[in-house]
Amino acid sequence: MSDAVKLIEVKEDIQADNERVARELRARLAARKTFLLNVMSGPGAGKTSTILRTVEELRGRWRFGVLEADIESTVDAERVAACGIRAVQLRTGGLCHLDATMVEQGLEALGLDGLDVVIIENVGNLVCPAEFDTGAMRNVMLLSVPEGDDKPLKYPLMFSVVDALLIKQGRLSDALRLRHRRSSRTGAEDQSARARLRDLGEDRPGVREWAEWLRGEVETVVGSAAQAESHPGRA
Repeated sequence: MSDAVKLIEVKEDIQADNERVARELRARLAARKTFLLNVMSGPGAGKTSTILRTVEELRGRWRFGVLEADIESTVDAERVAACGIRAVQLRTGGLCHLDATMVEQGLEALGLDGLDVVIIENVGNLVCPAEFDTGAMRNVMLLSVPEGDDKPLKYPLMFSVVDALLIKQGRLSDALRLRHRRSSRTGAEDQSARARLRDLGEDRPGVREWAEWLRGEVETVVGSAAQAESHPGRA
């Protein structure tokens, strides 16, 4: 490159700015004791149904809101709202991920009064969502095994940034595993897995085990159900 040409690393600038916004958002949410969970997966892996079953399992303990992200349509937000859950659709118009600024906008539209837990359903994609911090306290990935068992090799970043990995294997197998983070860049399975769960799609005990793990994570921010009810400024 000649001295007459100035090079600007746009991606680095964008990432640095997003990380700052994400840190500030996370701090504000922690201060008001609101837990933010980011759920990621490839398209069609079952994020919406998993979120609905999770909320059903924990609804008596905390109050939930959902941010739905898609390139187009409002189908998922309508489905969530039909279950009596406060929801906002974030239509990205071609962008394949959410960033912290988009999440801030979504939270403002959603309204946090009366909510203890907000779940983000990120855009169905195994690449871009892994690169952008949304401000969430925990990141979870849902993997549907029919997508292929080579996903950790093809998308190592996604597997390295999540705090929990739910493996949904469908009708041919009833195994669902919850894994700690600590996966390597090759996506090798963590040997210190907390639990072996059943298929979220068909097995209620499996959903309960996943919900129990999430309950422990939420309580580190929100507190118990009794504490949540006493938070100032909550309806």
